Amino acid sequence: MRTDTIRYYERVGLLPPPARTATGYRDYDAGAVDRLTFIQGAQRLGLRLVDIGHLLTVRDTGRCPCEPAGELLRRRLDEVDDEIARLTALRAEMAAMAAALPQADCPAPTPGTWCPPEEEGGDCSCPR
Repeated sequence: MRTDTIRYYERVGLLPPPARTATGYRDYDAGAVDRLTFIQGAQRLGLRLVDIGHLLTVRDTGRCPCEPAGELLRRRLDEVDDEIARLTALRAEMAAMAAALPQADCPAPTPGTWCPPEEEGGDCSCPR
């Protein structure tokens, strides 16, 4: 993990300020490493930092974070399902557009011209 990311987590309160060595360097303990691992895992699930912060707050109380985590994960699952539906519709639209493209014998386009499909009529000066 990048140092600027870790320092950002400190600034926003996800990671408590670490102890410092005599020379002023940050000295992270095993608890900080565990916390960073938790943050990374939650991010891989698509949770936002604000949600991760809520889970960490619950976790810091010593209570089981299962109930808040379950709620967050169910909400995130709904968001993923919505995104999958959106992408599925987008894919179908793109596939239909690709299928409607002219065949390989279509001439190269000439800048500034456009030929409507034959079934739409119109006077087309494009070679067919």
